[in-house]
Amino acid sequence: FFFFLMIRRPPRSTQSRSSAASDVYKRQVHGDACLQQDPESKVACESSCKGNMVMVFGEITTKAVIQYEQIVRNTLKDIGYDSAEKGIDYKNCTVIVAIESQSPEIAQAVHVQKPVEEIGAGDQGLMIGYASNETDELMPLSHILSCKLCHRLEEARKDGTCAWLLPDAKTQVTVEYKVQGNDYIPVRVHTVLISAQHIPSITLQEIQQQLREHIIKPVIPAKYLDENTNYHLNPSGSFVIGGPAADAGLTGRKIIVDTYGGWGGHGGGAFSGKDPTKVDRSAAYAARWVAKSLVGNGFARRCMVQIAYGIGIPEPISIFVHTYGTVTEGYTDTDLIDIVLKGFDLRTGCIIRDLNLKRPIYYKLAAFGHFGRTDPEFSWEQIVDLSAYKKV
Repeated sequence: FFFFLMIRRPPRSTQSRSSAASDVYKRQVHGDACLQQDPESKVACESSCKGNMVMVFGEITTKAVIQYEQIVRNTLKDIGYDSAEKGIDYKNCTVIVAIESQSPEIAQAVHVQKPVEEIGAGDQGLMIGYASNETDELMPLSHILSCKLCHRLEEARKDGTCAWLLPDAKTQVTVEYKVQGNDYIPVRVHTVLISAQHIPSITLQEIQQQLREHIIKPVIPAKYLDENTNYHLNPSGSFVIGGPAADAGLTGRKIIVDTYGGWGGHGGGAFSGKDPTKVDRSAAYAARWVAKSLVGNGFARRCMVQIAYGIGIPEPISIFVHTYGTVTEGYTDTDLIDIVLKGFDLRTGCIIRDLNLKRPIYYKLAAFGHFGRTDPEFSWEQIVDLSAYKKV
């Protein structure tokens, strides 16, 4: 949130969720199972949960033999939901499956008997990529810290460092930025907010002390913390009831957590449960790839890339680049669009090919964000060398 008129240095807040938060868990249910057996699978699958019930529904066309109910139970077990006291029990929960094949009309329009270059977009929509030079990952500091805090919470729960932690958790970090011309320079962490599900026997004081020592301290660089940093650690007090027992969850309700924490904008489409012919996923990865490459090659200090598609149409309908006035001297945003057109093939099938998106790599992306990750399999985080397009 921006407060330009209220204080001299505007803070910006970003949140993240653990893999066990109800909305995040849903995305892990239908990740890679089809692609592991059949890379040509066409998947548009959703899921929801509440209490002791999980529902998986949508359209899947695949040669894979899939035991949907077992995937649901295995996912719950992997997260840590092994008793009703934690939110849901993988062993005895109710699993409802309502899955049909993809519409033949969509299949004919998008991919049937088409070479890679002619594969059309699986639907219409616009996708947004963003990059900023404020961190090594070329991500907004507020968002990268929020995601890393959630990841650290899961590590500490699973390795026993904080054995009192239960699966559900959420974080939020507010960073104070200095406005210098068109640049936003992170100065300090203004507020850290963590809500972590816990066993009943631990005190709030113990929770707060351990969150500071074992979660915040290893994640947030000391240079950003000072005596005026605000800490809201389990501000609701007790957080024993969590997961589906406390909140219903649904695929696609945390799309800002998945992306840039509110920086750069969002096209509105969720990524999870979709094969890469769905441009909601693949073109969003491509837009990040483009934005990160432009910033990484020094063409701008901040960059937003918007790409729009129409169902069955291979080429983008439009490409837009906005650098917030940070474009390198001698270039314009229009120049950068020309570089994008020369340096990237943004046809749907070519994105899938060039980023190698038919691999079963999506399970771990269900939590902690899709961008700014250092895992080598996430090809959209690799900066493309664009030096050939620089002006002499």
